[in-house]
Amino acid sequence: MAAPIGDRDGGKTDDLYSILNARKDASEDELKSSYRRLCMLYHPDKHMNSTDKEAAEVIFNKVQKAYAILNDPQKRAIYDIYGEKGLEAEWDVVPRTRTPQEIMEEFERLERQREERRLQQSTNPRGIISVGVDATDVFDYYLDPEEERSFPSIEINSMAINQSIDCPLTTSDTATLTGSLSTRNGNGSGEISTSFRRVLSYQSWGEVQVTGGNGPQVGLKVFKNFNRRSFGTMSGICQLTPHGFLAPALVTVVARQLDKHTIGYVTWKWGMQSAMTSMLIRDTPNTRLVCQLQLGIPSTFASVNLVKKFERDEAKLSVSAKAGSFGAMFEYGIEKKISQHSRLGAKVTVGVPVGVTVKIKLNRANQTFVFPIHLSQEIAPNAIFYGTVLPIAVYWLVKVIIVNPFLAKMKEEDIQKKREENASTSNEKKKEAETEVRLMTEIVKRIIETEQAVGGLIIIRAWYGKLLVENSMTAGGENNGVSSDVIDVTVPLQSQVKDSRLILTDASKASLPGFFNPCLGEECSLRVLYRFHDVLHECTIADNESLRIPKQSHRLDPS
Repeated sequence: MAAPIGDRDGGKTDDLYSILNARKDASEDELKSSYRRLCMLYHPDKHMNSTDKEAAEVIFNKVQKAYAILNDPQKRAIYDIYGEKGLEAEWDVVPRTRTPQEIMEEFERLERQREERRLQQSTNPRGIISVGVDATDVFDYYLDPEEERSFPSIEINSMAINQSIDCPLTTSDTATLTGSLSTRNGNGSGEISTSFRRVLSYQSWGEVQVTGGNGPQVGLKVFKNFNRRSFGTMSGICQLTPHGFLAPALVTVVARQLDKHTIGYVTWKWGMQSAMTSMLIRDTPNTRLVCQLQLGIPSTFASVNLVKKFERDEAKLSVSAKAGSFGAMFEYGIEKKISQHSRLGAKVTVGVPVGVTVKIKLNRANQTFVFPIHLSQEIAPNAIFYGTVLPIAVYWLVKVIIVNPFLAKMKEEDIQKKREENASTSNEKKKEAETEVRLMTEIVKRIIETEQAVGGLIIIRAWYGKLLVENSMTAGGENNGVSSDVIDVTVPLQSQVKDSRLILTDASKASLPGFFNPCLGEECSLRVLYRFHDVLHECTIADNESLRIPKQSHRLDPS
């Protein structure tokens, strides 16, 4: 189900599922059971004091509203897609009499229309800037032992710029403009090309490309899906060389999905550089393996590339080897996400006849900056050592001294801004939660008495908010591991105990009765210290993690 709009707006509205402590796919019986339980706590007739009765009526109306919406299939479908704003609107989008499935289909249609408009307004710029650095004088010097060595020379010997933009004309037609410039050792060249692609069906498309610069060139490319597991492309190119003769070329690629994670390619190139290539790619959530074999003129080679993915650190470690008629080389490197839209990577290449090269690559959105630094013409151990260690040391220093403090400051400023913007709403939520806790106190006392009589589930202490450390509670309930951005939710959690069990869904706990978000903009956690059958237990969960106790959690010694 789609997330309610309230969730997308940063939690400014309550999650109706969280109010009832119900799962997103809860059945009618589950909703009814949660609703009846809350009625026992907040029905105005259960409170004699006039002040409590008025407060209970406000909370009871909120519970009734949540149940009325989620218990109605049509309203529930609207809420799941559009949130409460969809229920409050005049609803000209789709008649209220439609079924939930029809509503969902209408929503998907509108989403496709929005995506089409977004494509029409977007140029999708992409660019690559490559700056080659020659630092071989640092490691490759052959001087007379008696001759004094001068300061090594480091120079930029090449540069290349490639930029392209897309221009969606219709939902089926896209035009692309690409330009490139390159220079090496004082000699430069450039070209510009334009292409037009038309989607013929969901199984095929065609593209025409015209290029000028290093001799005019015309190309035609066709893509076709043969079936669910096979597809192919065919490209024809005709170029007029600077010597005045035509150089045609043809490239055919056929691919087959071998299993869920594996795909095979066979490529045939005909022309001035003819070759037959086979490639096997296995891509899993944790690894990516690419094996390639090419037989052709002027190059014949075999290569293997292995990439290990680390989701927790958002990093990739790669190792590859390649050998052929040109020589042999071994390459290793790492790539890491350093911000929401940026990735930084470094690779070291060691081989014959290339020597030692380190390549630094920075991806920022759709822009790529590449810095290949040639360290040595030969396989020099000192070049390999410094090419490996120096980028890691520089990255670590920059991260510790510049990046981490900057990101921490930005996060702190963002949190402070959110808190200032939502100060009044947060105060209202806090007062509402305090009222809910006061109203449920008497019933919670009866729940505790019932649980004590059978040796059931007793919540000793519970905290919700920004928890600094774990495993810091004691059997006496003392806790030094929480910050000031936490609230005591012992009473609200005990009110949810039924038949010696406590079950919370994976929705945010901030909308539960007696809860509110005390650390807006930061990650919240819930820590519970409880007794079951006279044995102390402790558990800590993330805000969007479900909880079911009693369970074999961190057991504590009563002494």
